[in-house]
Amino acid sequence: MKFGQVIKNRKSIRRFLAKEVEEEKLQKILEIANRAPSAGNLQAYKIYLLKDKNIQEELTKVAGGQGSIAQASVSLVFCAAPTISLARYGARGETLYAVQDATIACCFAWLAAVDQGLSAVWIGPFDEEKVKEILNIEKDLRPVAILPIGYSAETPPETPRKNLSDLIYKIQTG
Repeated sequence: MKFGQVIKNRKSIRRFLAKEVEEEKLQKILEIANRAPSAGNLQAYKIYLLKDKNIQEELTKVAGGQGSIAQASVSLVFCAAPTISLARYGARGETLYAVQDATIACCFAWLAAVDQGLSAVWIGPFDEEKVKEILNIEKDLRPVAILPIGYSAETPPETPRKNLSDLIYKIQTG
């Protein structure tokens, strides 16, 4: 699929079919997430891969009841690794760059899923501490996004976007 079509096809899908994502598709998604740019190429993040429905149900509860986590064939939990960025970039690396690294990797994974004929949705509202507890995540990691992935069971309408003139501010020099 051409990149422009991948972008156009990307939608937030919250309902999934009870169909497993093939291992080769999942592997491709993970390989592409691994290619995401990161500050200083530190890749200051970890990805937790979940296929266990019981754990996905637990995550649903600590994510405001967002059932897409439990419905998805697989969920990826992207965690920032602040101490990795801290070592090279100080406080800004710790509080920002590691989070950016994890979120860029999540975006790459989402677009890779779409390219594989799959769908996903970004889950941001959740109780970080409870997610860490459920997944037994290392103390120094920070969960920043959950990405349920699967085959879509819905066809939502295209969402409106702002006009570029509302987003872009040109700085003139001279």
